[in-house]
Amino acid sequence: MIPLDSQRPDPDVLLAQVQERARRSARGRLRIYFGASAGAGKTYAMLAAARELQAAGAQALVGLVETHGRADTAAMLEGLELLPRKAVTWRGKTLPEFDLDGALARRPALLLVDELAHANAPGSRHPKRWQDVEELLDAGIDVFTTVNVQHLESLNDVVGGITGIRVAETLPDTVFDRADEVVLVDVPADELLARLKGGKVYQGEQASRAARNFFRKGNLIALRELALRRTAERIGDDVQAYRVEQSIGPLWKTGVALLACVGPRPGAEYVVRSAARLAGQLNAPWHAVYVETPALQRLPATRRERILQTLKLAQELGATTAVLAGEDIGATIARHALAQNIGKVVLGRASRAWPWQVSHLRRIAAAAPALDIVETGTDIRPGAPPAGNAAANALPSGGRRYLLALAACAAVALAGVPLAGMLEQTNIAMLFLLAVLLVAVRLGRGPAVLASFVGVAAFDYLFVQPTFSFAVSDFQYLITFAVMLAVGVIASHLTAGLRFQARVATHREERALALYDYARELTGVLQAEQVHEITRRTLAQAFRARVMLLLPDAEGRLAAPAQPEIAPDLAIAQWAFDHAAAAGSGTGTLPASPLFYLPLVAPMRTRGVLVLEPRERRWLLIPEQQRQLDTFAALAAIALERVHYIDVAQAALVQMESERLRNSLLAALSHDLRTPLTSLVGLAESLAMSPLSPVQLELARALQEEAVRMSTLVANLLDMARIESGAVRLNLQWHALEETVGSALRACRALLAGHRVVTRLPAELPLVRYDAVLMERVLVNLLENAAKYAPPGSTVTLGACAAAERLEVTVADDGPGLPAGQEEAVFEKFTRGERESAKPGVGLGLAICRAIVQAHGGTIAARRAPQGGAALVFTLPLGRPPAPPEEIDE
Repeated sequence: MIPLDSQRPDPDVLLAQVQERARRSARGRLRIYFGASAGAGKTYAMLAAARELQAAGAQALVGLVETHGRADTAAMLEGLELLPRKAVTWRGKTLPEFDLDGALARRPALLLVDELAHANAPGSRHPKRWQDVEELLDAGIDVFTTVNVQHLESLNDVVGGITGIRVAETLPDTVFDRADEVVLVDVPADELLARLKGGKVYQGEQASRAARNFFRKGNLIALRELALRRTAERIGDDVQAYRVEQSIGPLWKTGVALLACVGPRPGAEYVVRSAARLAGQLNAPWHAVYVETPALQRLPATRRERILQTLKLAQELGATTAVLAGEDIGATIARHALAQNIGKVVLGRASRAWPWQVSHLRRIAAAAPALDIVETGTDIRPGAPPAGNAAANALPSGGRRYLLALAACAAVALAGVPLAGMLEQTNIAMLFLLAVLLVAVRLGRGPAVLASFVGVAAFDYLFVQPTFSFAVSDFQYLITFAVMLAVGVIASHLTAGLRFQARVATHREERALALYDYARELTGVLQAEQVHEITRRTLAQAFRARVMLLLPDAEGRLAAPAQPEIAPDLAIAQWAFDHAAAAGSGTGTLPASPLFYLPLVAPMRTRGVLVLEPRERRWLLIPEQQRQLDTFAALAAIALERVHYIDVAQAALVQMESERLRNSLLAALSHDLRTPLTSLVGLAESLAMSPLSPVQLELARALQEEAVRMSTLVANLLDMARIESGAVRLNLQWHALEETVGSALRACRALLAGHRVVTRLPAELPLVRYDAVLMERVLVNLLENAAKYAPPGSTVTLGACAAAERLEVTVADDGPGLPAGQEEAVFEKFTRGERESAKPGVGLGLAICRAIVQAHGGTIAARRAPQGGAALVFTLPLGRPPAPPEEIDE
């Protein structure tokens, strides 16, 4: 039986689960209603669950539900509050989409968002709806959603091969696997076809087309099987997590999983391939393990490397590999199978053993009777190596250790001869036992057993009467010999086992300590050079290798340091960086390279490539070494990403401080310049109205225009500084847009004199709540911008329309339009449409427009006008204007 303490859960696994639960506690819960195809009833089931929760007092909000004209589904919406959809304009069409910002502002306890794999309209914040849902979950909002099996990325091509139809909208399997709950909505194929025929899935021609193509009975049966299998895999992960959390030892045969046992025999590759084929036939996950005993640890380097190559083959065939340490191979395998809830163990066929030997199969069966054990055949290919006895293959070949054991016994015998007259024979026997223990500690089990037999023989020959003979005069000495031999063998066995376990524990402690020290050193780094130096020093000591970090430049190209310790192949390193996959020695990509290239993948992006030149290439094949190296790489990647964001934060802080100082300077200068400029404008106007000669009058009018322009420029600077400092208070009142447009056109009459002005304001425009003075300023700046950059004689159009809770105002011209790629840059401060131009202005007009519009809760954008020029469009939110006062009858 397996000891109880061996069934205790792994503390690292429990710690990871606690951390995951802490992270999930601050995150909303995701429930996915999963089905094989459209019409299975996923949306109906989701709405039914929401209605039940609402009846129990929970707050539920329907963010988006697609009924597809199904009356039963539409009826389930009654009594549920609907979130208004957001209108997204694309290619001249208005598309109703899910309002993510509205949902975040409402923050309901439960939100229903249908069709998780849906692709959002261009211009939305996220390209996919599942990304919207991730933001909702991060905000702490619970979400119910729906998914069909064909929308899972891993099954998309499989479904396409079955149905002949490739679905374009997919979502990553990780989103499905991370869901807190998955509810399978299952409907038999015949019932679903009956629904389709009855018009409960699609209507009219769409239903007929679906019946001819996707909704064939064979397709529906295959899709149903895929949905059931994928749900079973998802539930299997939940079962395993529950077993670990609750420390459940007995096997639960809830799923099919295989465990292939790799040994030192030449036929181990055949076992691995047989297990891979069996796992493929069962469509089941599988594992491959190698149990390293003290005897197997002393195998020659070539044979150990062959074992590791076999494990690498298993990993390439899809197995999860591990190297286990233990003295009893069968018990260790049984413990691992029970811990992972694996019900089937695959072993190679054992050759004929000695009578006193117990096969590994019988040991596994005795340790875990519930396990199913599969014994594979032998490799019958021509030239295949014979499968020898595992025990024979495990015998070490180091003759030097046995010679040292004989020398130790000889030394004790020689030391005991002069002491024979002074010590009792029992004390001399203790000296031989001491020699056996020392040999077991230093040389292992085999030499210790030899020392036990040689020690008994030497004690009999030299110290037992008659001496110098193996004859025994007293029968009691036979008991002494037997006890001495048994004690020696048992002591050597226990000592060698403890020595092996101590060595394994020491290695694990060294790895844990190295990771701890590495993580502690990285917490205080502020530069990428420090990460490189700490990583190089730590990994060189931990992996006996020369190490280098290759970091990308701004364009994502890797470059080697000026004086590198090793000469990496930059082409291989760049491939590993671009594909976020390991390359070089020990991998499937350019394995002939002597270097190992490991990408440093951080949460946001790949931050560089770790290059190793190990002294022994087989180290990279050991799964534990690979996992430790992956952990080092993950810590280095996170440290580099943290350093990057430290640099970004410092740059942003410097930019913010520079912006603040610039605004303060502009505000001070503008305020001090406004008073003299006002006087200058008044004097210029007075001078222009004085009786002057024609030449003097022209000069006076030019002076007046420049003074007015300078005054406007200073006003823009002062307004921009006031807006960004938050000193502007909006005087929000309900206004008719027509009145503000008329005021703006009158203010720009002189500038627009050489242009044709067209206004398109529908009579039914609603009242809008805004600051009339500031909004007039926005219109004036937009009209000035159009008049400035459109050639004389062109048409300037000012139009407005109301749609989807927004008022949209457009100022367009038929001039040359905006430079390509400058649609967003024109709203930045001190940015002009033409960098070198005689046109007046410093590039603040549109920046002020954006600040004012955003202060009103609106948006502003630039685009190409339909007539070929530039169009500047801003929106304002529509509210509910107050009702007009009722007339009082006299």
